[in-house]
Order: sequence, then structure tokens, then C-alpha cells
Amino acid sequence: MKRYTIFVITENFIGILNRITIIFTRRGINIDALTASESRLEGIHRITIEVTASEDTVIQLVNQIEKIIDVIKAFYHEDESVVYQEIALYKIPVSRLDGGLEKIIRQHNAKIIAAEPDFVVLELSGHKEQTQELLEILKGYGLLEFARSGRVAVAKRMLTIDSFVK
Repeated sequence: MKRYTIFVITENFIGILNRITIIFTRRGINIDALTASESRLEGIHRITIEVTASEDTVIQLVNQIEKIIDVIKAFYHEDESVVYQEIALYKIPVSRLDGGLEKIIRQHNAKIIAAEPDFVVLELSGHKEQTQELLEILKGYGLLEFARSGRVAVAKRMLTIDSFVK
């Protein structure tokens, strides 16, 4: 079992996520992370799915996704073939701020993006392992809230959406 990134290029965004997730549900496969966004082309959207599975299973998923009418193209890459990041937000009580926490924030290259009278919000971009490491540390500082995005990724090989949309 390896971690893969599946990219889906689609025109019609309405209802497409539901149709895609049904494919995973019917096969009993968990989606580790999912993000959807506009692409650089107007009217074209991109869905990025992170999944841990065998390559044979991923190939079957991609083939099934490509059968959906509104899908222009679906393809996958192993982790080594994509550049990816996630963003994590951490809410910490102001009362827990001290020199030790400041050092942790600096060591992890996290940023304070909001400061309120009762709490501060930290932001960290990185791979899941990095954001998870900081999460575990901040639990000891009275972490109030935590949220992490799905994977945002681009393929390393020179591949553009234009090559699929003609």
C-alpha cells in the first residue's frame, strides 16, 4: 500500500464530488484528503484526492472516475512525482504563550496569523507529517482548535490542463 494523488479535471462541478466519492465508497476505500478548486482555465475545475491503496486499486479508481460524463480526465501519481502542501491552523490560548512556545513556533516555521485577546491562531504549511508533529506538541499548550486542509498538489512532470481540454 502506497500513498497516491489522483487528479480529476472536470467541466461541470455540480454534483461531481458526490459521484466521485460514491466510487470510493462502493469499493470500501477511504479518501485520506480531498480538495477541489478552480483551475487556471475558466470553467474548468480540478479535484485532488489523496488515497492510500495498491497501484492496481488506484488504476481501477481512475478508470472508473473517467467514465463519469463530466470528467475530462483523471490520472494519478505516486507521492514522489508531485509537489504538494497542506495548510494547518492551530488556535492556542494567549495565557499559554511563553518563551518555550515561541521557540516551537519558530522551529516549525509557523506564523501567527491572528491575535485576539483570548487566543492566537498559528498557520503552518507543509506535509501532513509536519503539521501532525506540531499538532502533537501544541496539545500540551492547551490547543483550543485545529483544522487541516486537504492536499494541494501539482505534478512534477510537464503536464498542463490545456493538453486535456480541446
